[in-house]
Order: sequence, then structure tokens, then C-alpha cells
Amino acid sequence: MKLTALTAVAALVAAAPALAGGPDDDNLVVNGDVEMITKTEAPAHLDGALGGQVISGWHYRTDETQALELDDFDNPGMIFVDQALDQFDVVEGGADKSCASCHEDIEAFTGLATQMPKVNEAGELVVMEDLINACRTERMEADAWGWSSAPMQAMVAAIAHQSRGMPIDVAIDGPAQTFWEQGKEMYYTRYGQLELSCANCHEDNNGNYIRADHLSQGQTNGFPTYRLKQAKLISKHNRFRGCIRDTRAETFAEGSDEFRALELYVASRGNGLSIETPAVRQ
Repeated sequence: MKLTALTAVAALVAAAPALAGGPDDDNLVVNGDVEMITKTEAPAHLDGALGGQVISGWHYRTDETQALELDDFDNPGMIFVDQALDQFDVVEGGADKSCASCHEDIEAFTGLATQMPKVNEAGELVVMEDLINACRTERMEADAWGWSSAPMQAMVAAIAHQSRGMPIDVAIDGPAQTFWEQGKEMYYTRYGQLELSCANCHEDNNGNYIRADHLSQGQTNGFPTYRLKQAKLISKHNRFRGCIRDTRAETFAEGSDEFRALELYVASRGNGLSIETPAVRQ
């Protein structure tokens, strides 16, 4: 896209109230019995931002896209979850181990996704991809998976899927506070030639449109999400990178410390929303 076109996009953000069309009031119930918390009171640390309410991106999608999440049979992201469930029993690496060798059943990870990212015993902020690759390289003695590789995001989705319906509750105090503050600073920092921050779209203008894109609050409770545009599961860091790139800025790498901090802060903005993984978006 040429700079003039991108400048026009920036102007659209500034003038977005003329194109307002907020989230709908539908209810997300998966398979007829798993009721999702898709709207809830905003966590106190948002200090009244977002009108005091956090809302899943599901409410900003078309009826056709929303319907894909109502039944696992229709959800294209479930194909990758099933692939990861098969992979869970595959023996790899020099230690002749599979995931199941240590964890027996993937249901053992129920609740984990609600707490991620988190600070480990070494004082490092880790995300789900870190935990998976640590198991592969240290316990299985197998090769690490690429951050946005198909097997990695399928396994991240399968593990997060065990917590579907449970509310996000990431810690932002104690050892996590420094990382959270770093992520918050990034969220409000304007990047690139367009001088746009995450907050310009997802806080100031959620519910408005940029061309055909209905801006949501940018919640990450459904990630990895199946993106129809790319016909595959997309990681959080992939979307962070894409958004910063669209401001015509030098972006951070997937798996960078910067994106780990940003992931923590963005996750905390959705505290109270249900894990939807795998969500379906445009």
C-alpha cells in the first residue's frame, strides 16, 4: 500500500465516529452447552477505559463468521486442534519421548491458558510457545518448533482449548509488574510513519470501521485464532507484528521480549473474558 493510501487510513481512524457500528448483543454458546463470557466488567487496572466493559472480538464479526464458532464441527480451527492431539502421542527426539510421556493426557493443562503469560522460577516472562519448546528441547531432545509454524500453533491451540470457557486471570503484580508496565508502555506508544498506537484503534476507535474492517478491542482470548483471510491458525505475535508493520514501522520479531511483554499487557486487558480458542475471525 502506498504512503498516501496509508495516510488516508490514518485519517479514517481520526474520523471513525462517522462510521460507527458497535458490537452486537448476541450470545456465544458453543455446541449448545458451553456458554462463553464475551462481555464483562473491565478489570480495575484499565481505569475506566473501554467504557468499563471488555468485549470479545466475536461480537464485532459478521453473523456468518460468528456462526463458525457455535459448533466445533463447523469451526475450521478444530482441524488443527485434532492434529495436535494426534501429535501429543508422537515420540520424537533423542530421549524417545512424546508429550504424553510426561503429561499423560492433554486435559492436564486445563486452566493453564488463563494464567499465561506468567513469570517462571527464573524470573523470566514466558508464553505458551516457550513452554512447548522447552519441553521439546530439554525433555524430548527434539528440535524446537518455529514460532508461527503449523505444529506449534496447533499445539498452543490444543492446550488453550482445554481451558475453553474459563475466564482469563493473568497476574500483573509481583514479579510480573515490570513486564506488564513495559507492555503497557508499548500499547500506548505511537509507531511508524503513521504514528499510530495499539490504543488508537482498539481503545479509541473500537466499534468503528476502517474500510471494511470492524475494529474490535483487540482482545486475545481466542488465540491462536483461525483467520479466514489466511486459512490457518494465527499467533498473537503474528498479529502484533502485522499491526506494527501496518504503521510503516520496523517491527519486533515473534518471540521477542518486547512482544512477550505486550502479550502480557494485552491479555490483562481481557481479564474476565472466557478463553475461546480456537476463535474464528475474518
